[in-house]
Amino acid sequence: MPRGGRPMPTINPRILTWARESAGLSVEEAAKSIGLTGRNATERLAEMEAGKLDPTRRQIGEMARAYRRPLLTFYLAAPPSAGKRAHDFRTLADRESGSEGILDALVRDVRTRQALVRAALEDAEEADLLPFIGSIQMDQGATALANAIRSTWAVDIAQFRAARTADDAFRYLREKVEQSGVFVILMGNLGHHASNLSPKVFRGFALADPVAPFIVVNETDSRSAWSLTLLHELGHLLLGESGISGYDSDVALERICDEAAARVLLPQDELNELRTHAGISFDDLVSIIGAFASRRNLSRKMVAYNLLRFGVITAALYARLSSRFDKDRTQTAKDKPANGGGDYYVVRKHRVGAGLIRLVDRMVAGSVLTSTKAGRVLGVKPTAVGRMTANNRAA
Repeated sequence: MPRGGRPMPTINPRILTWARESAGLSVEEAAKSIGLTGRNATERLAEMEAGKLDPTRRQIGEMARAYRRPLLTFYLAAPPSAGKRAHDFRTLADRESGSEGILDALVRDVRTRQALVRAALEDAEEADLLPFIGSIQMDQGATALANAIRSTWAVDIAQFRAARTADDAFRYLREKVEQSGVFVILMGNLGHHASNLSPKVFRGFALADPVAPFIVVNETDSRSAWSLTLLHELGHLLLGESGISGYDSDVALERICDEAAARVLLPQDELNELRTHAGISFDDLVSIIGAFASRRNLSRKMVAYNLLRFGVITAALYARLSSRFDKDRTQTAKDKPANGGGDYYVVRKHRVGAGLIRLVDRMVAGSVLTSTKAGRVLGVKPTAVGRMTANNRAA
């Protein structure tokens, strides 16, 4: 019996296993995440999950944090039933082993942030409905969707291409989008590299709330791919459809969003320039696509995908190109210095986005958000909120 005379509520060990597995963590990773130390740390967690060892209250609290589950979840009589996944978050075809739980946890994390933001806007009486959410119907087609993206966010393709780097081009689009009330986050893991999700798992996703819409772009994808992913997710918002996006999807919603994004930044008549290169060697085609994409601040893979979509290249050739570009991207990521991330707060601000930082700063100043909730929205400890919101105009 714990100090104070109150008995520790009985924990169903199956809850511990379910919570860990649904978070996408192995026993070894989980033991480290919840602070178990010593050579037998993994064995102790395994014994807890087998019902041979009772976890302490502190350990249950650490599990709730590491597994991203409410504390009360651990006191349920049994794991909740899986239930049918909502149609807007259907499983993608090309998933890596172990990624499902991590992706689900990431989506839950962003949904929690969205709920906190929406509640804050409602408390501040600023919960205005955004008119563009759900303003386009699927049967209007990709052209109407592309036109709506251009007009709603005043996208100037010349200014986009004039940006010095792909990062700068993405920043140009992101600023326009955030000014409209959409929050754009760069996120590819649950806060540690061990949970990194590759672009094969997801490119991005959209939560199409009419008051506080969120877009997440997978930061592990190539930086030159971020812009088209952002426009793709804007398509989701205009259609009023939440969803996870992946490469090469056969789902009609994904195809129309891909086509609309390409129409904005990669018109078909420009792709016709590459038709004249039919019959050249594979390596030469890789170089030509690379130069073509670089001039437009786009990713090579997205250019290749659109060449396939318009019948310029075959599916077999696209598969070879896609594999080559994925391999190059992975190698580039490996070659980056391990400590090359820059100042912690600069990196965190870039990931969270200026729009969300400005909102949190204002809501904290107005006593609408507590520091605890503000930290949850920004993905940092409550004590770090001030550092995140300092000089937020430069974020």
